[in-house]
Formats: sequence, C-alpha cells, structure tokens
Amino acid sequence: MLAVESTEKLSSEDELRASYYALLSRLLIQSPDTETLTLLRDMGSDDSPFGTALGTMRKIAEQTSVEQTGEEFTKLFYGHGAGGEISPYESLYITGLIYDKPLAQLRNDLAEFGLEHARHNDEPEDHAGYILEIMHGLIIGTYSKDITPERQFEFFQSHIAPWMEKFFEDLEKADSSYLYSAIGTIGRLFIVIESDYFKMAA
Repeated sequence: MLAVESTEKLSSEDELRASYYALLSRLLIQSPDTETLTLLRDMGSDDSPFGTALGTMRKIAEQTSVEQTGEEFTKLFYGHGAGGEISPYESLYITGLIYDKPLAQLRNDLAEFGLEHARHNDEPEDHAGYILEIMHGLIIGTYSKDITPERQFEFFQSHIAPWMEKFFEDLEKADSSYLYSAIGTIGRLFIVIESDYFKMAA
C-alpha cells in the first residue's frame, strides 16, 4: 500500500482510506510504471467483495507488463486520434458537458483550500484522478490541519458521490479494460465503502 505522509497523527482507519485514495488517483492519472505494478502484485486480499477484487487485480497485475498496461491506459483514456473509451471528468458525467458548472464549483472549493491548477498539462481539475488526490490531501492534512471530517464529507458529497461510482462501473465494463476492469471494481466498491463510512460517522 502507498505510504501516507502527514504532519499530524492519523488513525489507522484514516491512513488506510488515504492510501486507497492515493492509489486510485495514481492509477487514473498515469499508467502503472514498474513500481506501481510491483505494488499491485503485492496487494493482500480476503473473502470480502473488496478483498476479492484486490485479489483479482493482483493476479492480473502478475500477468501484465508495463508495456501492456501503458497500451491499455492509452486506449481507455486517450485513444489513438479519436479519444479514449472513458472520459473521467465530473462535469461530463453530471451535465454531459466538459468545463461546465461542476468544474466551476470544484474550482471554488480548491480556492478555499489554497489550490490552483498547476498547468503541467491540459487536463481540467475535475479529472477523477485529481479529485481523488485532493481527497487524499484532505484526509492527511496536506492543505490545512483545520479541514474537519465534516468538510471532507461535504467535498465527497459534492464531487465524488454524485458520479464516481458510475465512472468506475463504466471502467469495469470498457472494451479495452483488462487490469483496469479490476481497478474499476475496486474503485466502485471503495466509493460505496466511503459512502457508508461517512454515514456512520455522521
């Protein structure tokens, strides 16, 4: 699992939550490199639906090369001249349009956290990988120690709950998905787990 760096003490539960946000973010922002594939091959599993999905991902990762995952990632998210199968943007899933109102609302929240687009690439901020990365930062206190669990919940309800479970479901079923089919299952189940976590914490 990814290491969690924080300036404050986290519970073991929050460390685990943050680690899964970081892992899913990494897998959506770029194709797995050797380090990430090694991480996936070392994942544990159990008999729960989530643990079973982790085991499936591990087995697929053991049979897949960096070159194969790179090709899969390209087909899914970029395509070869005509766009990929999956468009991982909040605005598109919620309104059917890219650069729409959900992106503006997200930018307002990012401004609250003192964040702005790094401009390293042309991806809008409402890319699923970036939103998961932000949630990871909210949990571990990257932006501010004053961000409460209630504010985490508000961010989750605004920018993750309305659409990301459907996004991961689409990733599971995409024609080009192999390793990413298992990643889609893990992401979908994780969003459900997080929804239940916030309900119990409320």
